[in-house]
Amino acid sequence: MPTRRRGSWTSSRRPPGVRHPHAARSLHAAQPPQRSRPSAEARARAEPGLPTMTCVDMIFWYVMAAVAVVLLVAAVTIVVGRRNAVPPAPVTPELAPAEEPTGTPAEPVEAPADAGAALETPEPPASRLTRLRRRLSASNNPFARGLLGLLSADRLDAEAWEDLEATLITSDLGVGPTDELITGLRRELAVDGASDPDRARKVLRTELLTLVGTEADRSLRVTGADGLPGVVLVVGVNGTGKTTTIGKLARVLVAEGHSVVLAAADTFRAAAADQLQTWGSRVGVPVVRGPEGGDPASVAFDAVERGIAEGVDVVVVDTAGRLHTKTGLMDELGKIKRVIERKAPVTEVLLVIDATTGQNGLAQARVFAEVVDVTGIVLSKLDGSAKGGIVVPVQRELGVPVKLIGLGEGPDDLAPFEAEGFVDALLAES
Repeated sequence: MPTRRRGSWTSSRRPPGVRHPHAARSLHAAQPPQRSRPSAEARARAEPGLPTMTCVDMIFWYVMAAVAVVLLVAAVTIVVGRRNAVPPAPVTPELAPAEEPTGTPAEPVEAPADAGAALETPEPPASRLTRLRRRLSASNNPFARGLLGLLSADRLDAEAWEDLEATLITSDLGVGPTDELITGLRRELAVDGASDPDRARKVLRTELLTLVGTEADRSLRVTGADGLPGVVLVVGVNGTGKTTTIGKLARVLVAEGHSVVLAAADTFRAAAADQLQTWGSRVGVPVVRGPEGGDPASVAFDAVERGIAEGVDVVVVDTAGRLHTKTGLMDELGKIKRVIERKAPVTEVLLVIDATTGQNGLAQARVFAEVVDVTGIVLSKLDGSAKGGIVVPVQRELGVPVKLIGLGEGPDDLAPFEAEGFVDALLAES
């Protein structure tokens, strides 16, 4: 066993820098232990009376302060608004001592009538005929210009006849009526190739009157029988001016002394009922209307019921602008007529045709005639139209006369159609 020397097992010499273990312990014992700085959480636990606020706590309290400010501002605003909304207490004026009556009491003063409620007075139909004839004769109508050009020619050659034929066909007179007119003029006017303008005018007038027809009954059947009102059903496609024509027709009837009720059975177009309401209010005519998209037959039925209850003379029924290619809507039109006739007979079925549509208007007339028994035609927009010749073929196609014509946008620019007045307007000197 090795001999232990003092301070080491092997050697008394130690490497430099190495202390004796007992010396190290003595040093540690001599120096007090070093304490580290406590953290914030440790200090908080050591001192419970002084809590420490974290970042989350600070954000929370900032948000709560902002909410409190917003609520305070809102409360102040509400209080101020209510204070301003409260009207001031009325001040009761001091009453003067009552005077003794010294004479007869004053008559009561009536409230002034509302200027907007004043009713218009429609122009009588007789006085508007002259104005409409003058407007028709002054219109730039190729139909009229072609005829007047023929009359102004000193000599009628083959080229002049061909030009006249082309003008008449372009004016929608139709091939058949054009051939008849040309044949009659040739027979009456051709004398050695020359023509007398005065004689030509007379012959042309006679031939045109024959085509237009002077024997047809063009009166409107607007009165019913057995105390029932007459019912006028107005049909036509969109764009023909149907609703406007109904408004003008109401003015014609009022001017003739009839009492009228209008039925806004065009429930598929919201503006139609409003438009009809405006027309009726101008002349004091009531309008029966239903909800948008409602049953048109129900509206027509209600209007006839009201007409019977109030004892009116005429009920005029507006219908939707049905295209002649839509079979379902055309069937609906037949339903309206059948429902109306449960209460009162339909005395007139007026078909409104835009004079500018020409032969297309004739196609419309054919289909409408198959659904309802059309009894009369209304030609709208006849002024300045190149399609004035449509009067003849549409009458021949349906076998019913043109009864009303529209020659302008004014409220009284609708008048009864007169064959002689129409022809004379075409042949008038411009």
